[in-house]
Amino acid sequence: MNQLDPTTRVIRAGIGQETYGDVVAPLHLSTNFVSAKFGETPVFDYSRSANPTRALLGRAIADLEGGCDAVVTASGMAAITTVLEAFTPAGGTVIAPLDGYGGTWRLLDAQQRKGLLKLSLVDTSDLAAVAQACDDTVKLVIVETPSNPLLRVTDIAAVAELARARGAIVVADNTFATPMLQRPLELGADIVVHSATKYLAGHSDVVLGAVVAKSQEHFEQIAWWSNALGLTAGAIDSYLGLRGLRTLRLRMQAAQANAAEIAHLLDAHPAVSRVYYPGLPSHPGHELARRQQDGFGAIVSFEVADAAALAGRLRLFTLAESLGGVESLISHPATMTHASMPPDVQAAAGITPGLLRLSVGVEPIADLVADLTQALDEIA
Repeated sequence: MNQLDPTTRVIRAGIGQETYGDVVAPLHLSTNFVSAKFGETPVFDYSRSANPTRALLGRAIADLEGGCDAVVTASGMAAITTVLEAFTPAGGTVIAPLDGYGGTWRLLDAQQRKGLLKLSLVDTSDLAAVAQACDDTVKLVIVETPSNPLLRVTDIAAVAELARARGAIVVADNTFATPMLQRPLELGADIVVHSATKYLAGHSDVVLGAVVAKSQEHFEQIAWWSNALGLTAGAIDSYLGLRGLRTLRLRMQAAQANAAEIAHLLDAHPAVSRVYYPGLPSHPGHELARRQQDGFGAIVSFEVADAAALAGRLRLFTLAESLGGVESLISHPATMTHASMPPDVQAAAGITPGLLRLSVGVEPIADLVADLTQALDEIA
């Protein structure tokens, strides 16, 4: 069985293995479980601590990432919170991406203001800047690659080498690429986090997170903290996450093919001043992405003179938060996903008022191209 492709194993996770011969692994809703013998704690005793449905999803995600196991959390931010609590000692320095997700910045900034950690914001695609920031106080290095929303590409192996020299742990947010396109643990990262709400679940109907550990030691720490903090996911959400995960490869293939065509359309249109997509040869991280990833993903960001005017003219790209579903979305980072960042922090990260981010879905490409073209032509 271990010689099968990891995607095959995920598609078949739990199939035909239950007492009654269920083809689909059943949903375990029970909050508690029977102790067969007094004084002995079963593997599953209370669902906050361990639940069969959640455990199955965790193992499936870990299988795709090449990790030893994973904890499934109630959200992507719950995943980040668990990692910070497990691996950042009081007063330790955390390096985080300059243009990372706004919610991650908000949490890190709040913890710094409380004196729990020291935050160092770095363009992690700049190895010289990472090397300069990696002093003896650094305990955790967080990378997002491609980053949200500017799709900067970070050399995971090189950053891992710099962090290891200082005894720091490397955490890679693999939400945008997914394990279909990139496996950070193979490149030297210690831990992978996901907002599993996005591509892993893939249907915009469940909020989940995941923390994948490379080593058993780290997994046990993550499991302990997620239980202690009460950040684990519920059984129904885990069931929906596993259902979505089974089609990850197919969804990523379709969405990525659409995104490549849309990136070229945007790059050629006079209404667009700049396109951010690693699949374009003009992207600064294009060659690194070719080496490090198995594809360029389905997120495309770009700049126009009037973001509101363009968004208001689109019919198939829905203006909404989040990403990674089968439907195409458009968001305005400055007022949506990164609104928690003050204007000076946004400016330092490169987030401008004209920046828009597309989460390209799996609709027929001709319809998406026609929708974007008519909207761009109107504002050109």
